[in-house]
Amino acid sequence: MKIGLIGAGRMGRPILDRLREAGHDAAVLVRQAEAREDAAAAGLSAHASIAETVRDADLVFCVVLNDAQVREVCLGPDGAIAAMKPGAVLVQHTTSDPATAQLLGVAAAERGVQVLDAALSGGPHDIAAGRLTLWVGGDEAVLAAAQPALASYADPILFVGALGNGQKVKLVNNALFVSQVGLAVEAVRLAGALGIDEPAILAALQHGSGASRGLAVVASGGSVAAVAPRIGALMAKDVATVRAVAAHAGVDLGVIGEVLASDAVEKQVLGAN
Repeated sequence: MKIGLIGAGRMGRPILDRLREAGHDAAVLVRQAEAREDAAAAGLSAHASIAETVRDADLVFCVVLNDAQVREVCLGPDGAIAAMKPGAVLVQHTTSDPATAQLLGVAAAERGVQVLDAALSGGPHDIAAGRLTLWVGGDEAVLAAAQPALASYADPILFVGALGNGQKVKLVNNALFVSQVGLAVEAVRLAGALGIDEPAILAALQHGSGASRGLAVVASGGSVAAVAPRIGALMAKDVATVRAVAAHAGVDLGVIGEVLASDAVEKQVLGAN
């Protein structure tokens, strides 16, 4: 397939590399002239504008930083949807408000373009190994057509229903994950109060029923003190999105909300002062 990629950063660039390795013809948006020269030297087809990047693409990937950037690069007369050819598919990977996915769907329908709300879970190392998790909302038939390209870097690829549902699953997942990290931090504090040192409790709990991905993150860093520098900034962005979406929808975060608001999460996981 012909691919257009907007957002060749921490996640976008390894996705681009995997797509190219699978034989897809990929173009990438690179706005700075010096960076375009570097991209060309690396064998990439780099373009200065969104329109040039996406106009011939069968699949366009959006892998930018936040919800505001998704709207900026995808909507409006200078956005990707306006320049995409009829029948093309926009694959939106950025963590954002589920309402944004629905907004993209409305704009795309007017152009004969399809949208997949493809929220992701994992990091660059998962992309490189072809094991990124995707939760995809949209039309299941459109996903089936795009799946061979997505499978070059993702497994499993899970269909979760209507546009916006991918982002909803991602937000619930991240809220649960950060809560689990916070609970692991509290478990270390509790163990210390009972006279068990940090390395011992982190090693022991990984073999019990209290084990979780959150606990594994704390343990892999060696200490609670290492958590916020490793994941704080990234998780703070997602927690802010969870709170905003829940508030907009009038949804109570319940016990998860209480954990997210705790000192264990705010200070020791997210790194708030």
